[in-house]
Amino acid sequence: MLTAQDVAVPVVQQLPAATSSADGFLGYLQLVGAKARGEGVSQRAIDSITYGLTYNPRVVSLDRAQPGSTPGSPPAFWSYYNRHIGAERINLGRAALADNAGLVSQAETQYGVPRKMIIAIWGKETFYGRIKGDFDLARSLATLAYEGRRRDLFEGELIALMKMADRGVPRSRMLGSWAGAFGNPQFLPSVYLRVARDGDGDGDADIWNSRADTFASIANYFKDAGWRPGEPWGVRASSPDSLDRRLLTNRLESPSCPAVHNRHSVWKTVGEWRALGVVPQAPIADSTMAVLFEPDGVGNGAFLLTGNYRVILQYNCSNYYALSVGLLADEISR
Repeated sequence: MLTAQDVAVPVVQQLPAATSSADGFLGYLQLVGAKARGEGVSQRAIDSITYGLTYNPRVVSLDRAQPGSTPGSPPAFWSYYNRHIGAERINLGRAALADNAGLVSQAETQYGVPRKMIIAIWGKETFYGRIKGDFDLARSLATLAYEGRRRDLFEGELIALMKMADRGVPRSRMLGSWAGAFGNPQFLPSVYLRVARDGDGDGDADIWNSRADTFASIANYFKDAGWRPGEPWGVRASSPDSLDRRLLTNRLESPSCPAVHNRHSVWKTVGEWRALGVVPQAPIADSTMAVLFEPDGVGNGAFLLTGNYRVILQYNCSNYYALSVGLLADEISR
C-alpha cells in the first residue's frame, strides 16, 4: 500500500542507481542487519529474512515504470472509476458483504468503521483476496532499498519485515506485491506492526488467510487514522454553474498529500454549501464540515467530502483511489 497522488505513485527524482553486484548487495544487507540489531531485532530474525537473498532487477524496473500525474492535467475521474471498479467488483462486493456479515459486523462494532468501507478496501486492494501478489517481500524490499531512489522508505520497511519475523510471522507467509505490500489489505510491514489485529482470537494476526483478522485490521487502520463514526466519507452533490469557484480556492498547504488537497475547496459546513446552491444528493447533517471537489471540472459531477474522506487518503494518497473506495462502499451497501 504505497501512497500516490491522484492516480499512481509519483515519479521520484532519479538518483544514480546502486550497483547490483553480488558483493555490493550482500554488503548492503550486512549494513541493514547491523541497523536492525541496533533496533532490537534478533539475529535469528535478521538471518531468516536476509539469508540467500539476491538482487531482483525486475522490481527496480517496475518501480521506475510507475507513472506520475501530469500537473494540472489529471485524467478524467469517471473513466478511471469505470475501469478500476466496474460491475463485477460491485457485485462481488455485495456478495462478500452478505457472506461475511457476522465477521464484518463484529469489526464494525469494535472499531466504529462501517462494514461497507471495510469490504470496499478489501475489494479495491486485492479484489476480495483474489490478487495478493507472489513476490518475495524480503527480496523486493532489499532490492528497492539497495537501488537507492527511496532508500529511507524501503530500508525501514525491510527492518520492519525483520521485526515481523521476531513476532513469529512465518517466512513462508511473506509474499506480496513487488513494492512490499501484502495480505488482503495490502499493508506495508510498518503498517502491519502498527495496526494488524487478531480478529478471531487465535493469537495470530493473519491478514493473508483469515477474514476475521483482515476485517479487524482494516477497521483498526481506519480507527487509528481518525475515522469519525456516524459521519459519511462524503456525498455526491449538484453545484450551480454560477458558483464563483475563485472565491472557494483552498490557500492552505496540507502537510500530507498537498497535490491531492490542492484540488479541494475551502472547508464550509454543509449548511453553508446549501446556501451557495450546492445541494447534497444523500443525507448529511448541515453542521458537517466538507470541501467541494469537482474532479472532472464544472458540470461533470461534484462531491462534498468530509474529514473521513481524508482518512481514506491515509490509506492511499490519491483522490481517485479515495473516491473509488467511497463510491464502491456505497454501491455494495445498496
